[in-house]
Amino acid sequence: MPAPARYNRLSISLHWLTLLLIVVVYAAMELKGLFPKESSEHALMKMLHSSCGLTILALTVIRLATRLTQGRPAITPEPAAWERASALLMHVALYAFLIAMPLLAWFGINAVGGTVKVWGIALPALTGEDKALGKTIIDTHKLIANIGYALIGLHALAALRHHYISRDDTLRRMLPART
Repeated sequence: MPAPARYNRLSISLHWLTLLLIVVVYAAMELKGLFPKESSEHALMKMLHSSCGLTILALTVIRLATRLTQGRPAITPEPAAWERASALLMHVALYAFLIAMPLLAWFGINAVGGTVKVWGIALPALTGEDKALGKTIIDTHKLIANIGYALIGLHALAALRHHYISRDDTLRRMLPART
């Protein structure tokens, strides 16, 4: 029996690297509050949160380009139409999340008068200073971050459902190859 179609190595690597960076972003966000605001630990958590978040943005652009040019392997056996439709909606929501979150943070920080840095390198401002707008954007960023927990959890549950209940190759297509 031939091996099932799989995503290419680049797509698989970018998927799992993105997940790792998302874990770091959320962990840094949660851990930041444990340290005094002026401490080096608090600054490290802020730097990790923003740098990993903006790295996710860059990786997502590469992932989208790869997905558009390489396509996706078919699922065997083919899922029902409602499953394909819900998967499409989930992927659109996840990609929108991965793009919107770093951009909202970048706009919000610039609007409140701050400079965004990625791994110590200052990025150009995307907007002028408008503290009220900046606060609204940052509040929106925080709200969507909470929604992100649900999106990521539903995505993982769907993969497990496909693997253990539907018994199709959805999850295996994205797992690193065994050597």
